[in-house]
Amino acid sequence: MDDNPGLSEQYRTASPWPLFVALGIPVSEIGLLFDLFPIAVGGLVLFCGSIAGMIDEVGYVEAPWRPLGALAVLCLAVGAVLFVAVSQPTRGAAVIVAGALLLTGGVAGRLFVRDDAVPV
Repeated sequence: MDDNPGLSEQYRTASPWPLFVALGIPVSEIGLLFDLFPIAVGGLVLFCGSIAGMIDEVGYVEAPWRPLGALAVLCLAVGAVLFVAVSQPTRGAAVIVAGALLLTGGVAGRLFVRDDAVPV
């Protein structure tokens, strides 16, 4: 009888992404709630980057750059609404900056990261 039925040594047993998602949400919320600009931006970048990494890891996409760009556009839209319509300029600016950083990362990854790179 096998101690670990259905598991093989070739598969990783745990993914690191849920931890980063779980950290990104409260960090970004704390930053947005207390108007701590760098913490809000860092938390949003961590959260959205982790979501893009999870989508890539499960195999829904070939590379994480398009989901990262989509999340960046979503952040830019939400930030614009916060900045203009809801009159939360600091919070809106933090979300816009996070969206701009994510969009820059998505474009840079798409342009400069080779697909044939061997994972370490």
